Amino acid sequence: MARLGIKQFSAVKAKAVRSDAPSGEPYASVQPTPGAGGTDATSIGTATIDTASIGTIGGPTRLRTIGASDLRVYPIAMSGNVFGWTDDDDTTNRVLDAYAAHGGNFIDTADSYAAGRSEIMIGNWMRSRRNRSGMVIATKVGKSVENPGLRARVLTRAVDASLDRLGVQHIDLLYLHIDDADVEFEETLLAVDELIRAGKVRFFGGSDHTGNRLIEARIASAMVGVAPMVALQNHYNLMHRTEYEGDLAMVAAQQRLGVMPRFALASGFLTGKYRQKADLTTNPRGSEVASYLGRRGLKILSTLDSIAKAHESTVASVALAWLLVKPNVVAPVVSASNPLQVDDFAAATRLQLSRQQVSELDRVSS
Repeated sequence: MARLGIKQFSAVKAKAVRSDAPSGEPYASVQPTPGAGGTDATSIGTATIDTASIGTIGGPTRLRTIGASDLRVYPIAMSGNVFGWTDDDDTTNRVLDAYAAHGGNFIDTADSYAAGRSEIMIGNWMRSRRNRSGMVIATKVGKSVENPGLRARVLTRAVDASLDRLGVQHIDLLYLHIDDADVEFEETLLAVDELIRAGKVRFFGGSDHTGNRLIEARIASAMVGVAPMVALQNHYNLMHRTEYEGDLAMVAAQQRLGVMPRFALASGFLTGKYRQKADLTTNPRGSEVASYLGRRGLKILSTLDSIAKAHESTVASVALAWLLVKPNVVAPVVSASNPLQVDDFAAATRLQLSRQQVSELDRVSS
């Protein structure tokens, strides 16, 4: 398809977008993009899982393909949101070493995490381990103090800065960290397309978009003639389900977006370490989970306790395993303050919940 300029697109967009369409309703012109992967892969929702496994501590874990990309990733993404904040250089290196030892290859960060320090620490780790070629690096732009928003010149400047901090030549998956309503989608999409053509970005996705906005972005991509989004990062876990399980889930399925739930463990609440108010003061993130410490939250923890005991596993592993069976979910995004926590995350990739256990967690968290 020939690419349209911004003015050309604006002239025809009104004819294609029905502003009265209900949230999540697909448009006739929007077609799902075929997924990547050859005959050696099996699709589950939009997560395509390689039948070839990678060797890991404690057993093999299969890689999953992100949406319509060719990015094959470990089904748990390691977040860099605490690198440079609660995790110093030594802790970050040990956490990433533990993750890689389990076969982990999917690292998620943002230019706004610790004012860019997170990207620097990840880049230093890859350089010292000489493992860049085996890693899939995702970062987000739009929220940093230096380069806020998604105007073309700002977005391009932000990506160049991230590349410098990471010490890499390309970003595997770039997320739009915000939905910048002050900038027309076509401007942002054309800027991303130029970055892809320049080899600085391989694929991109959304991170703070409603179902309707994702549909508008897909139409804009088709009409301008540029690559569409392949991924969605969103707030989704047992404590926080409503935002995703509706319009967003429907659109993700229609557009074959690979879904990466952020706050997958509800800022640590779903690890089980917060059981009473006194526990909130023992961790820097305690204030983030105060609202979860109520009747519903404790009931969810009790159910997780029971299932974890049945599997001789942990609360965190079960909470992540629940996410991993949900349609379109590719890799929940988690953070770790010590290497031992990574073992629980890895265990989730091999934990097989029964249908009854999944249904029970659905029921108590609804």
